[in-house]
Amino acid sequence: MTQTLERPPRVRRPAGDATRSGAHASTWAIPLAYLAVTVFGVWWIDIRPEALASGFGDIARLLERMLPPETGSVPGLLSSALETLWIAIAGTGVATVISVFLAAAAARTFTGPRVVQWGARLIIVMTRAVPSLVFALIFVRIFGPGPLAGGLAIAVHSVGMIGKMMADVFEEQDPAPRDAVAAVGAGRVQNFVATTFSRALPSITSLVLYRLDINIRASAVLGVVGAGGIGVALQTAIGSLNYPRAAGIILVIVGMLLVLEIVSYAVQRAVAEHADTGTAAELYGRRGDIAAIGWNRGRTLRFIGAVIAVVLFIYSLTQLGFNPARLTRAGENTVALLSGFVPPIITMDVLTGVFESVIMALTATTFGVVFGLLIAVLSTNLLIRFTPLSLLLRGIIVLVRGVPDIIYALVFVAALGLGPFAGFLALAISCTALAAKFFTDALQKVDPAPLRALEATGANRLQVFVSGVWPQFVPSFIGNSLFTSDLALRESAVLGIVGAGGIGFLLDESVASLDYQTTAGILVCLVAVVVALESVARWARKKVI
Repeated sequence: MTQTLERPPRVRRPAGDATRSGAHASTWAIPLAYLAVTVFGVWWIDIRPEALASGFGDIARLLERMLPPETGSVPGLLSSALETLWIAIAGTGVATVISVFLAAAAARTFTGPRVVQWGARLIIVMTRAVPSLVFALIFVRIFGPGPLAGGLAIAVHSVGMIGKMMADVFEEQDPAPRDAVAAVGAGRVQNFVATTFSRALPSITSLVLYRLDINIRASAVLGVVGAGGIGVALQTAIGSLNYPRAAGIILVIVGMLLVLEIVSYAVQRAVAEHADTGTAAELYGRRGDIAAIGWNRGRTLRFIGAVIAVVLFIYSLTQLGFNPARLTRAGENTVALLSGFVPPIITMDVLTGVFESVIMALTATTFGVVFGLLIAVLSTNLLIRFTPLSLLLRGIIVLVRGVPDIIYALVFVAALGLGPFAGFLALAISCTALAAKFFTDALQKVDPAPLRALEATGANRLQVFVSGVWPQFVPSFIGNSLFTSDLALRESAVLGIVGAGGIGFLLDESVASLDYQTTAGILVCLVAVVVALESVARWARKKVI
């Protein structure tokens, strides 16, 4: 009697395995793509350590000419600093209000009409692709020079960043609470406010404060075209070769950013979900106090902070010098200006300049992400628990971020000569500071419960970091790296104004000569590049998150 051997049943792989496989592939594909571009960029930009080493002497001599710093007229400088602060607060506040609606519509979780979603995404991409300097030029032409043009430029340009990052925060959330609220019959707006927006507040607060940081530094560029702020004084000092005066103004900007960093850190700890959590027992033992009805200390401080923020925002709007009489000329100026953009002209020089800007940005991003990750790990207590080192690194990052990119570019151009090498170095410093800031904030927001559980089993710090911190950090690492590229691309489009390579030279030349058709062609190319980068980012987020 023979036995019949049956074929074992085919084991089907769970649907989630395919998602994990795609996530694993994208986790490696994006860094490898950046590495490949960086290898090409090193050749294209002609990055040579010996060239940098030989230029150290010139850089040192230039820095010596900036010492000791001089402030000049203190009342005038303080007035310009306050004007910069009001421009940044007003622009950031307006952009935040607009971005809430745009981000809600642009997120993948939006259940309304597709046309609305596509329109919101288009607005976010367009406002993010165009450099703030170009927006400032447009609004100066429409409304005239002054803080109003600067505030509007900051607001419109900030919508791109805040709207994109806010939409990413909405998409990252666990859909279970949203589905549960929808199941009991809540409306779309009720569901959004009760689940999505309320849970996103800590991340939104951090994002808005960081954007305010960027907008304060942006005044150093906007002042070139008369859009108000301390940037006017900075550009005047540099143009007249008054380097001590320029150094004094830079120190004032750094001081403003340092104060903002302290405020940002305090606010984030006040609203963070996992702030001041110690052991697992402490983490879960405090839930009763958090959910208790009434005004506890945390709620009171958050309410007072929100009131102060609203008051500052309203007051800043009154400081922009809005004049209703300007509206009578704004319509005519807008039509005359925009009509000059048609049809866009795209030449081979434009394509080459945009290509060089992209290579500079992506290569600088790779270097910045590597060094930024190292600084972020050393700045938190997740792996290396040495508070003096953490405070030192955070202070250095604040100082580095306090200097506008265009100033770094000026220094490197003066020391190393014209070309993309100087622009790359300026962008690499900027990307390192940006990445370190982003990564540090992300590492501070990891859920401590898995870490405490691993520690309870006897795992050491490295094991806890690899098994508990890193898996939570990967989505933020990839998303923030791509966003750093986004910011670097726009900066590279401006650095050419001072001869640091990229499309900036042609952009500045076309605006100065009123050749708006070429300007439009450059903007079309920049938008196309940002859309491509946005598509990659959205694909990565679908795979990783």
